[in-house]
Amino acid sequence: MSVAAGLIVGMTRIDKNPGNGKNAVEVRGLVKHYGSTKALDGVDLDVREGTVLGVLGPNGAGKTTLVRVLSTLIQPDAGHAVVAGYDVVKQPRALRRTIGLTGQYASVDEKLSGWENLYMIGRLLDLPRKKARSRADELLERFSLTDAAKKAAMEYSGGMRRRLDLAASMIGSPAVLYLDEPTTGLDPRTRNEVWDEVQRMVAEGATVLLTTQYMEEAEQLANELTVIDKGRIIARGGVDELKAKVGGRTLQIRPSDPAQLAAMAQAIREAGLDGVAGAQAVPDEGLLYVPILSDEQLTAVIGLLGTRGFSLAHVATALPSLDEVFLAITGDKATVTDTTPQEVAA
Repeated sequence: MSVAAGLIVGMTRIDKNPGNGKNAVEVRGLVKHYGSTKALDGVDLDVREGTVLGVLGPNGAGKTTLVRVLSTLIQPDAGHAVVAGYDVVKQPRALRRTIGLTGQYASVDEKLSGWENLYMIGRLLDLPRKKARSRADELLERFSLTDAAKKAAMEYSGGMRRRLDLAASMIGSPAVLYLDEPTTGLDPRTRNEVWDEVQRMVAEGATVLLTTQYMEEAEQLANELTVIDKGRIIARGGVDELKAKVGGRTLQIRPSDPAQLAAMAQAIREAGLDGVAGAQAVPDEGLLYVPILSDEQLTAVIGLLGTRGFSLAHVATALPSLDEVFLAITGDKATVTDTTPQEVAA
C-alpha cells in the first residue's frame, strides 16, 4: 500500500482546512533524536501559502526527518509545528486529509493495477466514485502511464513506479504537498512532467515543501530556499538572495578588440581598485571575468577601462551558481548532485 494510502486508512471523514493566516506551515524549535544523534536540532521554519519551499542539505542533514515529522509519520521530541491550521502532534488524523506525500522511494500496492492504486486512494480520501475515476485517468495521462493503466504495479519499471507514487500523492489535490527528493532516478522527460504538475498545483493554491539535492530542480521550482545541516537551519532566503550572500557577482566584459583582453586584465590588476581582487582573461571565450561585490566596484571597473581607452562590446554580471552557493554554505561536508539524475528504464 502506498504511503498516501497508509496515512488515511481507517479515518472518518474530516473536512479540509485551508489553513490559517499567511503561512501554510509553521515550525518552531523542532527537535528529534535518534539515540545520541540529533536529527533535528531546534528547527524553525515557515512556508507561505501557495509557494514552494526548497529544503537543501547534504546527506544526513535532517531533511527526511523533517518531512516525516510534518507528515505525522513520526513524532518530534520537542517543539511545535502547525500545517494547514492543524497541530501535527495533537491533530494528526485531521492533518492527514489535507496533505500529500511522496517519499524517497516509490511505495505502491504491487498487486493492484496503476489505475486501481489511484482509484483506491481517491476513494479513501472520500472522493465520489466518478471523481476518483476521472482523477485516476487524468493523473495517469499526465504522468504518461495511460498505456500501463491496467497492468499490475509489480510489472512497472522503477521509473514507472516512481511516477505512479507521485500521482498517488496528488490525487486528492492536497493543500500541502511534501516531495522528498521526488525526481531521484527519473529520466529528464518524466522529471519535467513532475515539475509541470507541481507548478500547476501551486498555481491552483497548493503549498509544496520540496527536499532535493538537484540544484536545477531547486532553481526551477522553489520560491524560497532553506539550507539545513546537522539538524539546524544554516541559511534561508530566495535563490538570488542566497547567491548574493556567498560571493557577490562576476562581471563579464567582452572587448571590441579580442586582442585587448590581456591588456585589460593587466590594467585592472595594476589599478588596485578597492575590493577588486583581480581579473581573469579567457581568450577562448573572448571574455574578461572580474569578481565584484558591489555596484560601486562595477562602476569603478568600467570607469577605469573607459579612461584607459578600451572599447567594450558587451558587459554583463552573473551571480554564482546554486551549486557554488550550496558548497560555500555547507563546506566540504556537502554532497551535491549537479548533473541530471541517473536515468532508469521508463
